Amino acid sequence: MTDAVKHSYVDVNGVGLHVAEQGEGPLVLLLHGFPESWYSWRHQFGPLAAAGYRVVAPDQRGYARSDQPDDVHAYSLLHLTGDVIGLIHALGEERAVVVGHDWGAPVGWATSMFRPDVVRAVAGLSVPPNLPAGLAPPSLARELYGDGFYQVYFQQPGVADAELGQDPTSTFRRVLYGGSGDNPANDSPQPWVIPDGATFLDTAPEPERLPGWITEDDIAAFATDYARHGDRAFTGGLNWYRNIARNNELLTAFQGRGIDVPALFVTGDRDMVLSLRGVDKAIKHLDTIVPRLYRSVLLKGCGHWTQQERPDEVNAALLDFLAHLDGGGGTLT
Repeated sequence: MTDAVKHSYVDVNGVGLHVAEQGEGPLVLLLHGFPESWYSWRHQFGPLAAAGYRVVAPDQRGYARSDQPDDVHAYSLLHLTGDVIGLIHALGEERAVVVGHDWGAPVGWATSMFRPDVVRAVAGLSVPPNLPAGLAPPSLARELYGDGFYQVYFQQPGVADAELGQDPTSTFRRVLYGGSGDNPANDSPQPWVIPDGATFLDTAPEPERLPGWITEDDIAAFATDYARHGDRAFTGGLNWYRNIARNNELLTAFQGRGIDVPALFVTGDRDMVLSLRGVDKAIKHLDTIVPRLYRSVLLKGCGHWTQQERPDEVNAALLDFLAHLDGGGGTLT
């Protein structure tokens, strides 16, 4: 096993992706969400590498140290899943276990549906599979939650880009605390909706102090990597939201198709995602979409930032799942 996380760049589908890597053995690919980066998996590298796995976490296209294509249409789910397959092959591997959190989860679920020959197993954190396109189109989101729903708000060209990019350090403090299980507002999770006349960050005030699972150095690590893109620091990630309607159009041919690889799902009981319409039913009936589901894990007191808030429990669930895949049978019930 290598002792330190290594950093490099890999060209995938014409996009330069920054990757962080540790360990040797079967490949485990970790996909972050919004607004995060490879760094959101900092607690997973060591334990997974020590268990005998090659752990790789990219900054996905548009994020942090990776390239940010100018064309908003370059962020469709087909592009994102194509990056996963391209990266696995560029790393010299034929197959991988794919683990995704937040936006990384729909990418992982979809990649495993498209290419079960390459994805030997999948784990989703926070977001359950909602195939084929992953997220509700804007028309349905408006009907369910109104124009202030954060996903709809993010689709406005330039608006959230300027707001979030004005002070990335403050943005990360606000967003990471706002979605966490430490925020009392998440005692009863609700959809993230911006009131009329307010901005997104108005709904995420600066915390008096950071929760114990994240430090000012961690905040600086995120903000520094995002600042590489200047006033477009958040534009790449926001462009993923701007393709939601397009994803639904592009993937209509896959309606009715499930996921035929072993799977794991992990979420927190204070995660805002649980409040979204239909998510409770999706979790209850996971085995209809993912018939080879190994476990569904609910973390008490945990908010949206699953692997950062509860690294020990997430690592235990992942290691148990990996052991099950590799013939160890698993240890959790």
